[in-house]
Amino acid sequence: MVKPLRAGWLALPLLAACAPVSEDASVQPTPDKVSGALFVAGKFGNTLAKVDLSTGEEVLRVDSCANPHELATSPDDKHVALACYGGTSVDIFRTDTLAKIKSIELGENARPHGVVWHPNGNLYSTAEGRQSVFVIRDPLGETETFEYSTGKRGSHMLAVSPDAQHAWTTDLGDKTVTRIDLVTRRAPFSATVGEEPEGIALTPDGETLWVSARGSDMAYALDPQSLKRIKDVPVGDFPLRIVLRPQGDYAVTSDLADGGLSVIDTATGAKVRSIAVSSPEEAEAKTQVTILFSPDGERIYVAETMANTIAEVDFETGEVLRRLPGEGGGDGIAIIE
Repeated sequence: MVKPLRAGWLALPLLAACAPVSEDASVQPTPDKVSGALFVAGKFGNTLAKVDLSTGEEVLRVDSCANPHELATSPDDKHVALACYGGTSVDIFRTDTLAKIKSIELGENARPHGVVWHPNGNLYSTAEGRQSVFVIRDPLGETETFEYSTGKRGSHMLAVSPDAQHAWTTDLGDKTVTRIDLVTRRAPFSATVGEEPEGIALTPDGETLWVSARGSDMAYALDPQSLKRIKDVPVGDFPLRIVLRPQGDYAVTSDLADGGLSVIDTATGAKVRSIAVSSPEEAEAKTQVTILFSPDGERIYVAETMANTIAEVDFETGEVLRRLPGEGGGDGIAIIE
């Protein structure tokens, strides 16, 4: 049964898209050996911000497009791409200055959301309003765009294979996961996966596709080619996103309604523990959305959209180390170190 959103929660349209912790959103002491920068898309403030991880302070903020969502950094960490969910473009900014250098148009009613900057240099983006996926070749140079139809409503989040031969979307409106063949352009293949599948992540070896279905309170391990379910894993309440630890040993869901994270052992397909980011009483106020591992897999960053904060969590202990600025309804996040 699909669970309705409780009053006061962040609106998440079908086709859009435990120790207590302190309410103090000020920057806490810097954890040891943390460096680099975190980039935050403020979807209510229409901004892009940069947070210095060594100090925990916001150092830059610029105006962006309408309702920005997911972010992806370039392979050399010099640029960050922003999906303009309230518009029709993927915009590219410099990571040092946040100067916008390019706006790549995807066409009428595109509503880009999920975005991946692949090691091959190409950008990949969903275009929810067009029921499609775009490949953006040479995004920093003589850019070319290629559109691949999913034929499904609400193609929202995106994963791309290591060899860039396939992409997968979660299609909220049709309750499906869709596989796109990026080489032969064979017809897309879809399979029903739970109620309102939204989060999606591919293991580093490309052998298992993980999907979180927010309406089912479940995570599913799928065969990437056949889309057959390998494991069904009960997780927390309203799992909005799922990410893989860089080492590939754990998958983690962000459980918006109970303020926690569910940790899944990818070898056994079993949930092994929960991490309390905010207490259940605080969950409504914080509404955690996007989650992201640090490149070394030691920390998880959790966008607490309604609180305008990003929680930094020690993965091993589950301790909330500090809360970083996430002004303007921070949602999409990306990291460089």
